[in-house]
Amino acid sequence: MPLPEPIDRAISFSLIVPVYNRPDEVAELLESITLQTVKEMEVIIVEDGSAVPCEEIVRAYAGRLPVAYFRIPNGGPGQARNYGATKASGDYLIVLDSDCILPPGYLQAVSAALSREDADAFGGPDSASDHFTDLQKAINYSMTSFFTTGGIRGGKKKLDRYYPRSFNMGIRRKVYDELGGFSKMRFGEDIDFSIRIYEAGYKVCLFPTAWVYHKRRTDWKKFYRQVYNSGIARINLYRKHPRSLKPVHLLPTLFTLGTCCLLGMSFFCVWSLIPLLLYAVLVFIDATLRNKSPRVGILAVVASCIQLTGYGCGFMSGIWHRIIRGREAFSAFEKTFYK
Repeated sequence: MPLPEPIDRAISFSLIVPVYNRPDEVAELLESITLQTVKEMEVIIVEDGSAVPCEEIVRAYAGRLPVAYFRIPNGGPGQARNYGATKASGDYLIVLDSDCILPPGYLQAVSAALSREDADAFGGPDSASDHFTDLQKAINYSMTSFFTTGGIRGGKKKLDRYYPRSFNMGIRRKVYDELGGFSKMRFGEDIDFSIRIYEAGYKVCLFPTAWVYHKRRTDWKKFYRQVYNSGIARINLYRKHPRSLKPVHLLPTLFTLGTCCLLGMSFFCVWSLIPLLLYAVLVFIDATLRNKSPRVGILAVVASCIQLTGYGCGFMSGIWHRIIRGREAFSAFEKTFYK
């Protein structure tokens, strides 16, 4: 489907969304885009070799949005975004994940922040909608909490420099073109791009008010696959950008190893489980208060443990295969991660 005719005034934003077998989520995202108070935009959907396409859903919104649909062979989200960029005409490209939903004031918040900061690249936080399931809220907590690796993802409390992520990431068009867009990495390509933006000397900002709802994975198995690959991606990034690895990135591995040691010691001394119980209580209280639900609090304990140990296991796998054995870049679950 070709791009619609350009509107009279200049388009400020091109929203680029790679999609892989997620037609229902695309419908939710497009519906949320129709509610934006800023209308100077275009939407570009790139189907990344899906077996379950979303073309008919996109066509249903053609009369309500300046939206275009393209289908390409599967090459991963980074390459789908790059393809979308070749079809874009906005001054700023905003890449979103297909499982995101925009609050009505999202583009207004971006516009206001850009008028203050004039950033070359930017990003914003993610949050859970009241309509999410308890499991989705728990997973969102584990990915945004200061008590997990959420402290390095961006927010009011940060443990490391902020790097825009692909679920909510904006780049000035000329910067995107100069740096060549996303690399061919299948995982971690967004952080790699953010690192290259910093290294090129461009201005990168966190816009706390430009947040999105992010649905993420819908069961424990898929969530584990996601965070495991994130751990591997961190080592792949280290091989490309050695200075990108910071002490904070070791925390999930230390948690994983510490948990294994404490569980082993519990066979001889049950009191060794106290640190784990204290951590679980802390997460339960914080998640319960944030979500106003003890059930979400309980699920958040499970999600936080999976998030930390999954990332830690992937990180250790990356060390073993890439650093010790000297293998080339790799990622696990490539064939099933996007399902």
